[in-house]
Amino acid sequence: MVDQKAVLDALRTIRVPEAQGDIVSLGLVRDLSVEDGQVTFTLAVSNQPVATKVALHSQASRAVSQLDGVSKVQVKLGGAAPPASAHAHASAPAPPARSPEFIPEVRHTIAVSSGKGGVGKSTVAVNLAVALRAHGSVGIVDSDVYGPDVPLMLGTKSRPGMFENRIIPVEAHGMKMMSIGLLVGEREALVWRGPMIHSFIQQMLKDVMWGALDFLVFDMPPGTGDAQLSLSQVIPLSGVVMVTTPQDVALLDVRKAIGMFQRLNVPMLGVVENMSEFACPHCGQRTAIFGDAGGKKLAEEYGIPLLARLPLDPETRVAGDEGAPITIRRPESAQARAFGELAAAVIERLESAALPPLPKIS
Repeated sequence: MVDQKAVLDALRTIRVPEAQGDIVSLGLVRDLSVEDGQVTFTLAVSNQPVATKVALHSQASRAVSQLDGVSKVQVKLGGAAPPASAHAHASAPAPPARSPEFIPEVRHTIAVSSGKGGVGKSTVAVNLAVALRAHGSVGIVDSDVYGPDVPLMLGTKSRPGMFENRIIPVEAHGMKMMSIGLLVGEREALVWRGPMIHSFIQQMLKDVMWGALDFLVFDMPPGTGDAQLSLSQVIPLSGVVMVTTPQDVALLDVRKAIGMFQRLNVPMLGVVENMSEFACPHCGQRTAIFGDAGGKKLAEEYGIPLLARLPLDPETRVAGDEGAPITIRRPESAQARAFGELAAAVIERLESAALPPLPKIS
């Protein structure tokens, strides 16, 4: 079992940029509690810039969550009372003004969606996000409140922190991440109607300190119900990546999803045909288990690009289950290269002049 000494040793590896020392030796770690694998403590940061506070929170949360025996980490941001002198009061910087825009520092917002569940949408969303890191800074929002799988796939146990009444996203594999799965128990089911989902997505945008990002990827729920309508109205989407398998049942449902996004005037970046074929690891023979060329037919039908054809790969499934996506676990593998090509194709579509600007929806 993890103990306080192990936690403090892990935290001693985190140094404060503006000071000569680590957060433990500088006395910044307060109220440390370790009980049944659950670790909570406060970072007493009061004089550091906001960017430093956020970075220290993410580093501390990540360092402790990687310890054996830790099941949950909660890091609070606190600070000592400011000096009572008039000079100190006069020189204290005013809190930054809140922007009326949801995510003004995010360049591109990408939704990964599907018409039905079970087509590998979350796997595609997570690996696409990882692959996009080669082209800029990335965040990912697990918008699938009914099946929040992103924390498991990214191997994170941390809970988001709070600072000045805003949420600090969890950091995983060099990306910022938020999910309802970080806030509820693994066995706790969310029975939410549309207005609650609408409110949750608004909070993920307005109340989370995303900062400057080149790409923010949204793992959307499958289907075309009230949840999808609310999400599409709230999120200022640059475009949608539709994920499907080649089989006719999946294609039938994804046509409905495409129709929904078209009615909402959301640009279609293209189609990803997942589980396109299976290559036998023993003889190398390829089998189209779920049908052949369904994604290509769909793309031609709607006049949008077929962004990628991803084979059914057991190691990709194992990597997701173990919290290390295939794009990180085996970056030189054929599957990881395929996700890299998908990221390049998405960026090309985002930069294409053919994509019309989105209307603002209040």
